[in-house]
Amino acid sequence: MAKDILGEASLHFDELNKLRVLDPEVTQQTIELKEECKDLVDKIGQFQKIVGGLIELVDQLAKEAENEKMKAIGAQNLLKCIAKQREAQQQQLQALIVEKKMQLERNELKISFL
Repeated sequence: MAKDILGEASLHFDELNKLRVLDPEVTQQTIELKEECKDLVDKIGQFQKIVGGLIELVDQLAKEAENEKMKAIGAQNLLKCIAKQREAQQQQLQALIVEKKMQLERNELKISFL
């Protein structure tokens, strides 16, 4: 009967017969919840470490990809430059051929007049 009166007043006895404000079952659930929260916080910390490492790795790969991209662009520009140089050289050689043909024709004309 005394326990009922104390229960109505939200007072309870624990396993050590100490007077508590909270029901022992609620206290136990609170302790379990606290431990679960601590485990969750620890797991979140581990997750953040893993994600941080992953972000660093992805950043490093992005930098390497950017470097390779720049090398590829440089090689592409070099090829374009070489192609333009060859084109200019080809035009110079064709102009030289035309000049030599004209010189040869002039020489042939001189010989035919003689």
